[in-house]
Amino acid sequence: MRTFGRILLWMLLAILLVSAGTVAWHWDFVQRVFLGGVKIYETEPPKLPTAIKRPAILVFSKTNGFRHEEAIPAANRALASMAHEQGWGFYQTENGAAFDPSILARFDAVIFNNVSGDVLTPAQKTAFRAFVERGGGYVGIHAAGDDSHSWPWFVNNLIGAKFIGHPMDPQFQRASVRTEGDHPAIAGLPRRWGRADEWYSFDASPRSKSFNVALTIDETSYSPVGMFGKDLAMGADHPVAWWRCTGRGRTFYSALGHTAASYSEAENIGLLKGAIQWALGGIGPGCDEALAAEDKR
Repeated sequence: MRTFGRILLWMLLAILLVSAGTVAWHWDFVQRVFLGGVKIYETEPPKLPTAIKRPAILVFSKTNGFRHEEAIPAANRALASMAHEQGWGFYQTENGAAFDPSILARFDAVIFNNVSGDVLTPAQKTAFRAFVERGGGYVGIHAAGDDSHSWPWFVNNLIGAKFIGHPMDPQFQRASVRTEGDHPAIAGLPRRWGRADEWYSFDASPRSKSFNVALTIDETSYSPVGMFGKDLAMGADHPVAWWRCTGRGRTFYSALGHTAASYSEAENIGLLKGAIQWALGGIGPGCDEALAAEDKR
């Protein structure tokens, strides 16, 4: 009865929030998040093209949590166009069985496009971890850093901070973003510019886990207040994009990108292009050099 009562309470809360227009939740979200919807795990891998030119990116957009219905296809289109322009091989899938050593070996970087929830089997997680630690690149976008991910290695090494919420009054706000450092992902971007998005807050800066920050947000330029008035302020250091080496793999995360419009925004496209170029190993500081420097200490 207690379980039933909790489910009923969550259902009523969801109905009230939707009817109040507070957030655009779908029934799919209520099922997945509040009712513990069935999680899907694929075991039959997709059939890839016979030839995929290198360097190649694998774009993964599976969700077992909240699904960004508009942002995911917009990002997939933008990434496909980017790959064509840059001469990269490109393959997009929502099939977790693509995380097999023989398939991952055909790619140089994996992009998590708003991936949410627990999406990989233990064997698939092992393959992905080995891919990254042995030199494969990784770029995570927006929901790839939310609180739906429970895999400790992923959370600690590819996110680096715990998501605690985003503003709700209003949910989408224009704010001032600032670049930091000289990572290739921010080359050519303005030192400071304004943009609208759903702004994530985290429990602590990822700097504490040896991540290097590429973008921060000026909290004085928007209202970091979440649902029921929750204070989401992080203070003067509020990163929204960061990077580091994980083993020999180049890994990058950007909290930007809830809206479809984000993927037609020149600055965000520039950020993603630079991040992917770096993750592919084409430009910027390498991880072999970083590991060698650490070994000498």
